[in-house]
Amino acid sequence: MTEPRLVPVAEPRRPEGVVLVLHGGASRPGNPMVRPTQLSVLRMIPVARRIARATRGRVAVYRLLNSRRGWDTEHTPVKDTTWALDRVRDRQGRRLPTCLVGHSLGGRAALLAGTEPDVVGVVALNPWVYPTDGADLSGRRVLIVHGDADRVAVPSRAQQVARRLSRTTEVEWRTVPGGKHAMLRHGADFERAAADFVVGVLLGGRVP
Repeated sequence: MTEPRLVPVAEPRRPEGVVLVLHGGASRPGNPMVRPTQLSVLRMIPVARRIARATRGRVAVYRLLNSRRGWDTEHTPVKDTTWALDRVRDRQGRRLPTCLVGHSLGGRAALLAGTEPDVVGVVALNPWVYPTDGADLSGRRVLIVHGDADRVAVPSRAQQVARRLSRTTEVEWRTVPGGKHAMLRHGADFERAAADFVVGVLLGGRVP
């Protein structure tokens, strides 16, 4: 199995926090590897760049390329996310408040990996989840952004997960009217929501 890969987007010398951006993408027969050119990976590049611009050199931003496509019971994107968090901590040489930002299955991974040390915020963009998904995210802040025209990741499933999470933590829900799963239409709305949330969580909503 190939190893996951960490791609720096912004890596200031003394960051005040970290953002890890997680892609989605279903498995494909005979092509289990994640390729940098697959659409689900490319879609997260503008999200990561928007966050890097919004934080103005005060936050380190990385994209994660998973070790394989999709989600299976033997090795899930949650394990790749945990690997990435450990790698970032080694690169920085210290523990930093961290936000996870994921799309589709990456959104699911972000929600389930949000229990990891240092994670203080989670953004799930059109997350593909099971209604029974849940994690104890006490002390974290969570934002779920969902297009109401998404026919791949049904919003009602994410709403059930949001209600469960809200029992123990602060959960914000935003609807993007007309937004579809790939976030191509109204993409700026998804990107802006993620960036504003990260600024609020990691920098207290203030940038110079």
